[in-house]
Amino acid sequence: MVAWMTPRVVENPADFGFRTVRMADKPRLVQAIFDDVATRYDLMNDLMSAGVHRLWKSAMIDWLAPRAPARFLDVAGGTGDVAFRILNRLSATGPNATGDVTVTLLDASEAMLETGRDRAIDAGILQGLHWVRGDAENLPVEDVSIDYYTIAFGIRNVARVERALEEAYRVLKPGGRFLCLEFSQVLLPALGAVYDAYSFRVLPVLGEIVTSNREAYQYLAESIRRFPDQRKFAAMIGDTGLAQIKVRNLSGGIAALHSAWRI
Repeated sequence: MVAWMTPRVVENPADFGFRTVRMADKPRLVQAIFDDVATRYDLMNDLMSAGVHRLWKSAMIDWLAPRAPARFLDVAGGTGDVAFRILNRLSATGPNATGDVTVTLLDASEAMLETGRDRAIDAGILQGLHWVRGDAENLPVEDVSIDYYTIAFGIRNVARVERALEEAYRVLKPGGRFLCLEFSQVLLPALGAVYDAYSFRVLPVLGEIVTSNREAYQYLAESIRRFPDQRKFAAMIGDTGLAQIKVRNLSGGIAALHSAWRI
């Protein structure tokens, strides 16, 4: 006689890569990954993308077209890549362009923030930055106070994407800009096949060699496949009340920029 086991039902489920975990557990699991890889995070980004992530972030700042005076909030700001680019872009417009600018970098991982602070000191970026440990789903920021909300490769890691988007809407001023850079749905089938093979066969091995954490980059590949495609994510943004939503695909859809405004 065969005894059949009833599959365990997870209450309040959330995706953690291809696993299903409790919603309450996902933030802790994600934070543990980033705490562990923080000191090698930027090196790994360069290696796994052959430096292309730099071009994507430059495209992000080009489309953002930041202006001063302004308050910026960079969510999942981690090691500072986007924030540094914002300040550098403003500095290029004039010697006093950053005088009325604050960029708040928010991240759930203290290790990522520590790495970012060290990078800022090494780069001589000592003003205009505020480092805050916090949750994208419960921003420690007052209502209608932010001119620009940016998030790069972070929103797919939150437990409730809808809640994070609602928070973006809450903190933006009328006329404020939302801009998200995230991995997305590859548009070309031939490219998709190569990308899948690279993601699942090469990335975890590279992650193990560089960071000693194979599971972190297995999760990366899986979490990308779980994230909504360009059209669905645009609809989620629109559901918050953000408007004028536009999408730009990068590298054939490997990554995508989603732009919106609070009006």
